[in-house]
Amino acid sequence: MSRQIGVVSRDVLLAEDGASFLRGIVEGRHPGPPFADAMDFDIAEVEEGRVVFVGTPSPRFFNPLGTIHGGWTATILDSAMACAVHSTLRVGEGYTTLEMKLNYVRPVMPASGPVRCEGRLIHRGGSVATSEGRLIDAQGKLLAHGTETCMIFGGKAGAAR
Repeated sequence: MSRQIGVVSRDVLLAEDGASFLRGIVEGRHPGPPFADAMDFDIAEVEEGRVVFVGTPSPRFFNPLGTIHGGWTATILDSAMACAVHSTLRVGEGYTTLEMKLNYVRPVMPASGPVRCEGRLIHRGGSVATSEGRLIDAQGKLLAHGTETCMIFGGKAGAAR
């Protein structure tokens, strides 16, 4: 990746709404997170309730069976599903993942990539949000999909969306 890698202060994170903050990563106003750099994926598209990550599964993520480790797949899906929720945050709100469920459909291989992982908001309430994600290979085949539940906190707690 050619852009800055790092972590912003909490004050910077909470000063923008979620979609604006995530767009800041895409645009280079904010650094990309170190874990995404290490995992060879990056956020590519942001709109409220929807984000897309793109990634490159490489042999450095092989498990002992010679396929990409399920943890890599889980990480890109978690990122997309959580950021779909993040994209709905108001100024001052935060969130954390409570639960996620994944379904592995096909093995992920270096030849699968580049892969595209889309996260979409299913529901946003005052304190809980749910999202879904789909990981698609370069040929458009589904590799894995999942759902995630996040807790939202801060801001105007309990405010209707």
